[in-house]
Amino acid sequence: MMGTTGRIVRGRWRTRVGVGAAAAMVLLTAGACGQAEEIELERGEGGMMPPVAPPEPEGFDTVEISGVSIEIPDGWEAQEEDDSLCVTPPGQSACAYGSIQLIPEAADRHPDDWPSKGDAFFDDDGWAGDTDSCRSLNTASSGNIGVSDAELTYSGLMEHADELKSNHSVWDVSCVNDDSFEVRMWFLPISDILLYVWSVDAQYDQVYDEIAQSMDTTDHRD
Repeated sequence: MMGTTGRIVRGRWRTRVGVGAAAAMVLLTAGACGQAEEIELERGEGGMMPPVAPPEPEGFDTVEISGVSIEIPDGWEAQEEDDSLCVTPPGQSACAYGSIQLIPEAADRHPDDWPSKGDAFFDDDGWAGDTDSCRSLNTASSGNIGVSDAELTYSGLMEHADELKSNHSVWDVSCVNDDSFEVRMWFLPISDILLYVWSVDAQYDQVYDEIAQSMDTTDHRD
């Protein structure tokens, strides 16, 4: 029987075929003369194409603000503004679609104490301090398309590099033009530190989690 072994690599589970397994499987069928005949099935010939994923980043860099650090992939750009940090993926010129923001003293600096006030990270409408504008890929730059509905699709805890656990929330937001987008948040209410994906770019799905897991607030607390 073909077995597999695996290991965790920066938050991803990778498997490799165990000893004795080959890249192709061989089936034995009876030939016309009763002889066993080998048929080689190439990997991927089952009618399903393997998923296409973005290239793995070759490395990570550490960036920090106010004593809070995160690790970001090579090629992503970090910009500091108003005592917060915005990390933008390749190909995006502004701190908007696909970006992830690191904001110390987030609720303390927000006029409505968002996202701390009323435990917004537990509410369907807690995905932003201002929930009026659609942030889908097609509408993010215009800012004049409204929002019709929002649903909190995940609420739980994530442990970070410093062993602190944040409130991790994910929202699916629908727009009046039938577009939709996803928002992700990791919030430490006591430390008042917010890590926030303004509008998710799906190709970086696992990268966001890796960045979040790397967050270290040790120097901020010292």
